[in-house]
Amino acid sequence: MKLDAGLAAFEGKHLPGIAEVAYAAEELGFAGLWTSETKHDSFLPLAVAANNTEKIDLGTSVAIAFSRSPMVTAQLAWDLQDLSGGRFIIGLGTQVKAHITRRFGIPWNKPASRLKDYILALRAIWRSFQYEEPLNYEGEFYRHTLMTAFFNPGPIEHPEIPVYIAGVNRRLARLAGELCYGSSTSTPSIPPSTCGRSSNLPSPRAPKKKAAPPKTLNSSPASSSSPVSVPKT
Repeated sequence: MKLDAGLAAFEGKHLPGIAEVAYAAEELGFAGLWTSETKHDSFLPLAVAANNTEKIDLGTSVAIAFSRSPMVTAQLAWDLQDLSGGRFIIGLGTQVKAHITRRFGIPWNKPASRLKDYILALRAIWRSFQYEEPLNYEGEFYRHTLMTAFFNPGPIEHPEIPVYIAGVNRRLARLAGELCYGSSTSTPSIPPSTCGRSSNLPSPRAPKKKAAPPKTLNSSPASSSSPVSVPKT
């Protein structure tokens, strides 16, 4: 069992305190540190945390997928994975229709299918980065067919970026078991003693026909993560 810590979205100037909290979480023995995306961006604090820690995993729980192009998310994740020395975990969420359409101003349709397409697009982009090969991804919702050397960040030492997704319905649970390293949850009703990560958990209700492991940079059994809050001191 691995216990993780949640990096709360503090009011006001939250970034100056990130380094101290991240260092403390690692010293206390937490296995992972997770950021949310409510009042602030979820990626930027992890760059600060990566520079002030050495062992603790760093992840988003969650970053909103549909508010960003897969290309934007792929670049952010790539840089954080490189900066952290392979400790970054990207947790993605769909959000709900009202926020996607009214707060972000983006159309909402078939969220589970769209999230699957998003993950496949990410992995195609990462392959292009790592192997410096042509980018040619055409999915149901996303199309990425251009990557020149000028815009390609190139290979990194740890190209395998674990993808977690958040979701409370059956389709997203199946997607987690089919394509992802695990699912991310933060349910207040879960007792603190059960909050953490455990490897080799069964995949969430897989489809009748078991999907073959994706031929991408990623392949791992599903696991779960539930942040435990660490207050700022």
